[in-house]
Amino acid sequence: MQVESVMPFLAVAVSLFAVVPIAINRNSPNAREAWSVAAATLMFLFVLHMIPPVLAGNTLNYTLFSITSGVSIAFKVDAMGLLFAITASFLWILTTFYSIGYMRSLKEHAQTRYYICFALTLSATIGVAFAANLLTLYLAYELVGVCAYPLVAHSETEEAYHKANKYVFYLFGMAKLFLLAIFLSYGLSDTLDFKQGGVFPADVDQTLLTITFFLFLVGVGAKAAIMPLHPWLPAAMIAPTPVSALLHAVAVVKVGVFTLFRVGLDTFGLETLKQLDVGGPVIFIVCFTIVAASVVALTKDNLKARLAYSTVSQLSYIILGMALLTTAGVTGGVMHIANHAFSKITLFFCAGAIYVASGKTKVSELNGIGKKMPFTMAAFTIGSLSLIAFPPFAGFISKWYLLFGSIEAEQYWVIAVLVTSSILNACYFLPIVYAAYFRDLPSGEKVERQEAPATVVVPLMLTAVAVVALFLAPSFFLDLARMVLPSVTGGG
Repeated sequence: MQVESVMPFLAVAVSLFAVVPIAINRNSPNAREAWSVAAATLMFLFVLHMIPPVLAGNTLNYTLFSITSGVSIAFKVDAMGLLFAITASFLWILTTFYSIGYMRSLKEHAQTRYYICFALTLSATIGVAFAANLLTLYLAYELVGVCAYPLVAHSETEEAYHKANKYVFYLFGMAKLFLLAIFLSYGLSDTLDFKQGGVFPADVDQTLLTITFFLFLVGVGAKAAIMPLHPWLPAAMIAPTPVSALLHAVAVVKVGVFTLFRVGLDTFGLETLKQLDVGGPVIFIVCFTIVAASVVALTKDNLKARLAYSTVSQLSYIILGMALLTTAGVTGGVMHIANHAFSKITLFFCAGAIYVASGKTKVSELNGIGKKMPFTMAAFTIGSLSLIAFPPFAGFISKWYLLFGSIEAEQYWVIAVLVTSSILNACYFLPIVYAAYFRDLPSGEKVERQEAPATVVVPLMLTAVAVVALFLAPSFFLDLARMVLPSVTGGG
């Protein structure tokens, strides 16, 4: 049932309003950061308030304003958008606390700008999650990229600007194809609204519809880091570690995969995608990305670079879930939005903690570090095992559903890809864990506790606990994931 409610807009707007007091208190760090925490917490509470009506089967709607008949800036909250928003808003709270410890410990410059851009980026991210139509989605999608640019270029060095420009070239260049796809979609369906099951009439031109789909795929594929549109993502690791965590867990790349999911399910619909027979090519592209990015990750000694290529690989699991065109596949893909977010943000938090406490950035420098940073490396181990898909950690559930989705779709070779990927994940994560606990510290280093500040360590411990909790008690997110396709009972 459709329910009118201002709550979706309030969730989007709260961090926009917080920008003013954050800017006003630029000379008072405690007040500035208090406003950041308050905005993040209030956003999360607004999102939580919308859980009961959505679980009851309702969709919350709010139209900000109409441009013409059928064209508006509007928001809606359904199961898929709610799952993404819960993940993003909760992790923003933890990332804000983490940022306080990280930025202060390293005495980073331009911290007020940093917190302002963080707030704006999260507002745009929730705008993507709650967009009711393609126009609102596109505007929020582009705003995520604009607001995150100063975060990527934060250090203001020549290298930072060069890599941030690569970020702009890929994301904003490819987004023009996204815009073209929107125009074609409107011309073929006479609507920009999202509708469960798709919006295209039965007699629509199949060739034009196929072209439209692949324009969406390529246009959004850069932000989703599909190979070969991924180079901006490793380059963006020049940003401060909390920004890297934001990029990989709740914003930018997750906006990309979420957008592909939203367009695939609520503009085209699974039945239309089956008729167009586009699942096979997409499965091939993302499976190539899954394996190739994992192989590249093996070669990276820089810890953040290794995590970046891991993200390139893991994002394609989410797209694979949609491309399988089955109930289990979609469930696994939607679940991985949350499971990957908690797992990967844990790993990036750990990378930042290691840098803050020791100045180390390379995998080859981490021998024995588990003896000095036991809490950090325990969390790193949990995040790693989750992405490898070991039980009892969240990533196992996602891959379990993707395996069943592959069987439903009769794409048995995909099972081999998923198994190969898990083996490759183990090959680039487990040596780090082994070296941290079982190798000796470098000559001259003493075995003494050297953890990062509590504001850095506590958030990474909480996300690690969440990774376990999402395995032990997955029913809430599973319920939301299953509601994404309530009318689908069979496989593809």
